[in-house]
Amino acid sequence: MQENLRNIKISVRNLVEFILCSGDLDNTKTRSDADAMQAGSKMHRKLQKQMGANYTAEVPLSITVPVSREDISFELTIEGRADGIINNNIIQEDFSVLVFEEEEANPPDIVIDEIKGVYLELSHLTAPIAVHRAQAMCYAYIYATKYEQQRIGIRMTYCNLETENLRYFEETFRYKELSDWFEHLVEEYAKWAVWQIKWCDKRDTAIKTMDFPFEYRGGQKELVTGVYKTILRKKKLFIEAPTGVGKTISTVFPAIKAMGEGLADKVFYLTAKTITRTVAEETFKILSNKGLDFKVVTITAKEKVCILDKPDCNPGACPRAKGYFDRVNDAVYDLLTNENDISRDLITDYAEKHCVCPFEMGLDVTLWSDAIICDYNYVFDPNVYLRRFFSNDKQNNFVFLIDEAHNLVDRAREMYSAVLYKEDFLEVKRLVKDKSGKLARQLDYCNNDLLRLKRECDDFEVIDNVDGLCVHLMSLMTEFETFLQESFISEGKETILRLFLDIRHFLNIYDIHDDNYTIYSDYEEDRFRLKLQCMDPSRNLQNCMARGRSTVLFSATLLPIGYYMEQLGGKKEEDYAVYAPSTFLTENRLIMVGNDVSTKYTRRNAKEYEKICSYIKEFAGAKAGNYMVFFPSYQMLQEIAELVGEELEGLVVQSSNMTEEEKELFLDEFVENPKKSRIGFCVMGGIFSEGIDLKSNRLIGAIIVGTGLPMVCNERELFRGYFDQKNGTGFDYAYLYSGMNKVLQSAGRVIRTKDDRGAILLLDERFHQKQYYNLFPREWFPYLTVNQASMKSYLQDFWNA
Repeated sequence: MQENLRNIKISVRNLVEFILCSGDLDNTKTRSDADAMQAGSKMHRKLQKQMGANYTAEVPLSITVPVSREDISFELTIEGRADGIINNNIIQEDFSVLVFEEEEANPPDIVIDEIKGVYLELSHLTAPIAVHRAQAMCYAYIYATKYEQQRIGIRMTYCNLETENLRYFEETFRYKELSDWFEHLVEEYAKWAVWQIKWCDKRDTAIKTMDFPFEYRGGQKELVTGVYKTILRKKKLFIEAPTGVGKTISTVFPAIKAMGEGLADKVFYLTAKTITRTVAEETFKILSNKGLDFKVVTITAKEKVCILDKPDCNPGACPRAKGYFDRVNDAVYDLLTNENDISRDLITDYAEKHCVCPFEMGLDVTLWSDAIICDYNYVFDPNVYLRRFFSNDKQNNFVFLIDEAHNLVDRAREMYSAVLYKEDFLEVKRLVKDKSGKLARQLDYCNNDLLRLKRECDDFEVIDNVDGLCVHLMSLMTEFETFLQESFISEGKETILRLFLDIRHFLNIYDIHDDNYTIYSDYEEDRFRLKLQCMDPSRNLQNCMARGRSTVLFSATLLPIGYYMEQLGGKKEEDYAVYAPSTFLTENRLIMVGNDVSTKYTRRNAKEYEKICSYIKEFAGAKAGNYMVFFPSYQMLQEIAELVGEELEGLVVQSSNMTEEEKELFLDEFVENPKKSRIGFCVMGGIFSEGIDLKSNRLIGAIIVGTGLPMVCNERELFRGYFDQKNGTGFDYAYLYSGMNKVLQSAGRVIRTKDDRGAILLLDERFHQKQYYNLFPREWFPYLTVNQASMKSYLQDFWNA
């Protein structure tokens, strides 16, 4: 074999699923691999332990084969882990030889065992699933090649996860038969590998000649270097980076440079909001305009790209779902070989050309892209993470760049929590009782379990465990699987499928829940619910981040950094934290804190509200321009709005549940160089307190009314008690840090560029307390303490400067 050939690696599973997957997209059918994710792993181990001395579990197998195509020679390494290998030469008294029907007198010496856990009733399986069989055949070929076996067997072992019943499918192959099949499989994949080699050479050449596209700002070069070193050393980096630092280019540029040096295979740019996704796209575009060859794919929500009015992915509802897997590889190859830049519009055009789903095609294109811009959930959410990249716990050369990382704490807690509503079981029972008596009975059992819990819950109840309910939920899942496979659902399809998915998620979360969880029951709008609440998501996030090489988390409001490191899976003794200095001039920003007003619940009265109104009128009256006032709740916003009435000219008020169009119309009110003042009343933590970019003089001032602390409720008190017991920081973790993050985000709307000037007024005497002002960013010091009498002169001096 030639030396120094390029080597491409692919897992057995990814290879067969990519080349051999066929048929329809169908949301009315369930996928056993995905559905049985967590429970299946446990069942694997249980079955393997029951085997005898002739059974070897979890056997790593790999093969490297030379490939030549289109004047390119390379090595293809195919690797994986066989669930089990049975050696029939080892006979035991309590374990008989595995017998194969077609050659009972002469069974193969070696049998590859492929175990799959399913919720499906096993009687409905008449043959092994094609890609499962192909996985076993790959392992059989690799083993037979390595150990010179002329005959070898495979066994597909399907186990129902609820009943633990087993069903086997056995087959014996001659080596020549397997060899021909495997050679064809490799040949089918070779054209993709050749494209990948050619593209990576072109990309890496462009990366090596790429320079930073701007003149470095103060501290920016050090930040870029820090990101590169973090990737080099396989660490995590937490960056507190104020607006204006250029955190997007400062993280994307070194990540791409690391890819050019072979340190990374793919970059995931993860965001929580559309606006930050757009900024990331623009950053990659800047580098592309400077000569970078780089394929970037943005994953767009299915609802935004679906050709139907409402997504319904099955061949009966959508023509593009019929035979999707038979056509999609041709569509992707056509796109990759004919287009350099990959945009949402291009994916839509090629999807139409090949009659495939644009959303699913976009996901398939990610396999071949260099960078993926997507929501957090495509990496972290146990329901929707990209299984094509993260289906096992193997570490890959992926770099995760996590923008606005302060949002990930609450998002992760929700991702790793699960909830069931008792009323949903009764509703689904009503819908299915005439179609499946068995399913209706299982729904009854679960409803009765929830009824018992409801009788024990007056308002809010913490529960030790729900093991009994989960046993019944497992039985219900088996009947659910059978029902969904056999029945045509006409009425209540969404309701039925939603409960099925909720139960599946609940069982998967219950399987991983530990001391970082609390189980409780309560009532939500008169509906009884049972919730598995993730209190601390750090362990789950650590497990996800371990699938990549390095993670860089950044935000303008990552304070206190120690809290975010702890909650987001960082290790203080191993990982890094950086506070990037602000590049904006301090004289362009006026920070004032009112010392004679409070928004505490006990102080919310007409007198305090009049003070707030006076502050708003004086603040906005000092200079004509655009202002925003952020309130801790809609209720206070509306009460203050009624008080000021017509006294405040140019008032516009945020309403609840605004559409995208209404949001744009609201922002359009804030024009450049206004002749009259425009004052927007908004809610802290709402759609206008984060992710909007009103540059220049489209916004010259903001008033933050209150400390943003969440309302006291059972769940918040649960967090308070949990963290008080864990580290004595219950109030901080449950209320303070969340509230102050809203304050910082709201205030951050004012100064967006180095040329902007603006004033920020914090209205609550609590801001003078150490636990609050310790959370101010460095660039806010020194700030001015004001009252209604002194504020006017400070504003006049600032605007006249």
